Amino acid sequence: MRLLVTGGCGFIGHHIVEHVMKSTDWEVIVLDKLSYASKGFDRLRGIDAFGDKRLSVFTVDLVHPINAAVMKEIGVVDYLIHTAAETHVDRSLKDPETFLMNNIIGTCNVLRFAMNRPELKKMIHVSTDEVFGPANVDQRFKEWDRYNCTNPYSASKAGAEELALSYASSYGLPVVIVHPSNAFGERQHVEKFLPKAVKCILDGGCLDIHTDKDDRVCTRYWIHARNIADALVFLLLNGQNREKYNIVGEREIDVLTIGLMVADVLGREFDFDFISPNSIRPGNDHRYDLDGSRITELGWRSPIDFETSFKKTVLWMRDNPEWLLEDGQ
Repeated sequence: MRLLVTGGCGFIGHHIVEHVMKSTDWEVIVLDKLSYASKGFDRLRGIDAFGDKRLSVFTVDLVHPINAAVMKEIGVVDYLIHTAAETHVDRSLKDPETFLMNNIIGTCNVLRFAMNRPELKKMIHVSTDEVFGPANVDQRFKEWDRYNCTNPYSASKAGAEELALSYASSYGLPVVIVHPSNAFGERQHVEKFLPKAVKCILDGGCLDIHTDKDDRVCTRYWIHARNIADALVFLLLNGQNREKYNIVGEREIDVLTIGLMVADVLGREFDFDFISPNSIRPGNDHRYDLDGSRITELGWRSPIDFETSFKKTVLWMRDNPEWLLEDGQ
């Protein structure tokens, strides 16, 4: 089997590459434009994949159509996982156009590529739990519930999703949509909360804890990216085309508690300030919650529990401080 991963140098993408290369004999093709979030090929080097004969990497900006020469070099594609995307909410508020171009036009070009692959068995489009918007305490969104996007990032992901489903309906493309909950893991960009918390606590700084307009601390379901990768491979083999699946972390934890847990693992003090919604993130969502029963009914379970993966990740970040540097440092 030959798997194409868009955004394979990125955070979730490289965990997919790692999981597939360690658990299967598949060949993997990566497309990545090497933006700030990719950190070059460092993630692929970090998982000892760069240079492996089963891995091919092409530098491609998906805002532009994939040209015939690159298509020829890619060759046969049995499966496709589309993870390439701009992902940071704060950046989307400052520069929404970039998110629309990369997440919607980029997805359009991936779909056009997929249409030229008659051998393609399945394409998974990786979306986000954020398309549903904030959930009340007793609210758990199912896959086909109405969306309520509150920022340009989630809106661009919802638009890309609908485009993918339209190709499935109009052209018979074997598309599956997934909504993962809040991902964490090794080699995550320091703009994300967990590595930011690790860096701040190691540096003895003060961590900003965002609250919503009612001064509630934000809460998320947390899942390691390798567990997401395992779910994606499971769905390549078992998921139904033109369906959606939620991939949900096993524990809901607020970000203040996550900060305290990081400090406990590191054996350090924890200093923090509460930050209410402001001009940087005016509509900060209090919580997201998904119903993950559809994929569990198919037989999937997270292979690694939260506590084990969380502690392992925090200690890995402590021992690999180069991944906690800001861009340009």
